[in-house]
Amino acid sequence: MNSFDPIELAVFKSATRSVAEEMGASLRRTAFSPNIKERRDYSCAVFDGQGQAIAMGDHMPVHLGSMPMSVQAAVEALTLGPGDIAILNDPFAGGTHLPDITMVLPVFFGNHTVPLFYVASRAHHADVGGRYPGSMGLCREISEEGLRIPPVKLVRGGATDVSVLKMILSNVRTPEEREGDLAAQIGACRVGEMRLQELVARLGPEKVARLCAELLDYSERLMRAELSQMPAGKFSAEDFLDNDGFDDSPVRVNVSIELDPESGSAHIDFEGSSPQVASSMNAVFAITYSATYYVFRCLLPEDAPANAGIMRPITVRAPVNSIVNASPPAAVAAGNVETSQRIVDVLLRAVAEAIPNRIPAASSGTMNNLTIGGIGPRTGRPFAYYETIAGGMGARPNADGISGVHTHMTNSLNTPVEALEYAYPFRVRRYSYRPKSGGGGKFRGGDGLIREIELLADAQVTLLSDRRKFQPYGLGGGEPGAAGSAVHISVNARKKIAAKSSLLAKKGDVISIETPGGGGWGKSST
Repeated sequence: MNSFDPIELAVFKSATRSVAEEMGASLRRTAFSPNIKERRDYSCAVFDGQGQAIAMGDHMPVHLGSMPMSVQAAVEALTLGPGDIAILNDPFAGGTHLPDITMVLPVFFGNHTVPLFYVASRAHHADVGGRYPGSMGLCREISEEGLRIPPVKLVRGGATDVSVLKMILSNVRTPEEREGDLAAQIGACRVGEMRLQELVARLGPEKVARLCAELLDYSERLMRAELSQMPAGKFSAEDFLDNDGFDDSPVRVNVSIELDPESGSAHIDFEGSSPQVASSMNAVFAITYSATYYVFRCLLPEDAPANAGIMRPITVRAPVNSIVNASPPAAVAAGNVETSQRIVDVLLRAVAEAIPNRIPAASSGTMNNLTIGGIGPRTGRPFAYYETIAGGMGARPNADGISGVHTHMTNSLNTPVEALEYAYPFRVRRYSYRPKSGGGGKFRGGDGLIREIELLADAQVTLLSDRRKFQPYGLGGGEPGAAGSAVHISVNARKKIAAKSSLLAKKGDVISIETPGGGGWGKSST
């Protein structure tokens, strides 16, 4: 093993991470859609020449843990040369769900004929076609969910392949916005390429390769050291999705974690989880792997390098054709946003069996996905709005949970009211905390949110959410958080909206969403 000055390694770690952060900043500043520029629903990362993640921005956990599989899929499917950029969104090739489009650019230096790095940007596009505006409705097969893109070259030798771009834009409802967001992703990748070439020019390719290897080894050592401090044994947990949207039966997510502190390793097994379902609630393996990565990364200090080395001591098994490892032609749009959250919940609950004083109670456990689409009265053109709405954070062993915050697999923001009303034919009637929705205990869970949107045009409204029946659990004797709810308010009626449903709403109607609170931690003294 090579030995480096720890200061030099720390500087290199910060340099590569800053590349990913600058890529994200470029993407955010140049994107067209509020979902990317306001909500920051994107992620960027740097990979070595073998496709191993070296550095990640502080972006979306659900994107970052799975992105290496997309990079690997692109590298295996295509011969990427200087100036090429691959595009893909196939969930069965390392993707998450169809709205998340990934771009991969190889970074060459000098006369090297093989890439020294790869950079990737992933962003959630507010519409990629399919049955519903926003491409996030309840479907039975992936073909209904939107345009599925295998690894193909969008840019060849620095020039955009117009035929590929035209094919993509011809299959979406908002082509101008999509083209702007795709261009922003291309720009972000080129920023990453430029910064890495500068880094290699300063340090030399051989030294950079050695530093990459040492950085991965360092993260592995940190993870093994953490696992070696945990108790030996097998720790299990289960939790449930309310239903799959078509059938009212609960959907089980089960996990066992076998810890071996002697070797500093862990084996994660999702045996016992429900078979894949007939709806969009299925998660592909990349999602399950990503959730596992996230949970174990959270056990390390904040300054630990987030890279592929973390997962070297950890193996993940998920039964094929199950809710946590679905196979084509399964629909998967909600697996990325809803089932991913439940996977995190069960993993944390199992880890809490081993180290109870370090793990928080369950957070809201749903991203409360709201999509609204129609024809804008000002423009006469189609619009597609997508947003995830925050909820309550679970209470911690030493503090209350935070109210109205995105947690776990999402790290996004809510669209500001001003930006929302400017971009779409909506009026926000109410946006507030949901009082007393956090679970009680020695430390209270955070409260959820109430968001009410009045429609200023006829529109199709689609909701994908959960935690209506199975409330976010408390730990250490804490109480569960309140379940979520949604209501459609029209002139003549006030109707409850099913957690996974789509409806046609009229101008003047109001959609009211109440998100779950977090679970409490510890028994209350009163």
